Amino acid sequence: MRVTYLGHSGFLAELEGVSLLFDWWKGELPALPAGKPLAVFASHRHPDHFDPRIFSLDGPDTRFLLGKGIRLTDRNRSRWGLDAAAAGRCRVLSGGETAEIFPGVSVETLPSTDEGVAFLVTAEGQTVFHAGDLNWWHWEGEDPAWNRNMEADFRRYAEPLRGRRIDLAMLPLDPRLGEDGFRGPRYFLDLADIRRMLPMHQWDDYGFTAAFLARYPQFADRTVPVTGPGQVISL
Repeated sequence: MRVTYLGHSGFLAELEGVSLLFDWWKGELPALPAGKPLAVFASHRHPDHFDPRIFSLDGPDTRFLLGKGIRLTDRNRSRWGLDAAAAGRCRVLSGGETAEIFPGVSVETLPSTDEGVAFLVTAEGQTVFHAGDLNWWHWEGEDPAWNRNMEADFRRYAEPLRGRRIDLAMLPLDPRLGEDGFRGPRYFLDLADIRRMLPMHQWDDYGFTAAFLARYPQFADRTVPVTGPGQVISL
């Protein structure tokens, strides 16, 4: 698998027979091979995860998987330049759904603790997880009841991953939360059999990964630090 980091939470994962594009809204997209199926994922409608220019990638071998809240209304379809054929290649998913994208390529969704969904994609015998904004959002100074509810929701929404083998997981490691930003990825890495983790949602503060690994060195062999847009990782 070849993975290109595009910025923030955007990644292009290229497998032998299919390409998976997640939450692209910034950064330069590498040239995509003609005739190779492309699955385009947008976890939710926030502008740091969804940009309607993804629809410029439309073609007969492209499918769009959109998190709940990205609405294919007539007005939006007109604004985004989506004709009937392109709209037919889109599917809006809520948490807890499954869909076959292409033969042998499927996706499961988990609810998010923010908006939209997280994606668990199975293709060519490999499993790729993109958390979107499914995270343990613990904010210092927030109402303690809010933080307790967030913890409960996060644990419940992440539960379907318990014990599952995940070859690549893209997980929020958000420096705005300080050390509380370690909670989500730590929980995911303990919950599932994650072979490689790519941090995301770091707001260009890539040194925060080193702080996470200094606190939890047991995850160093499974964590691939992200250093900036355009980085290519071979797994």
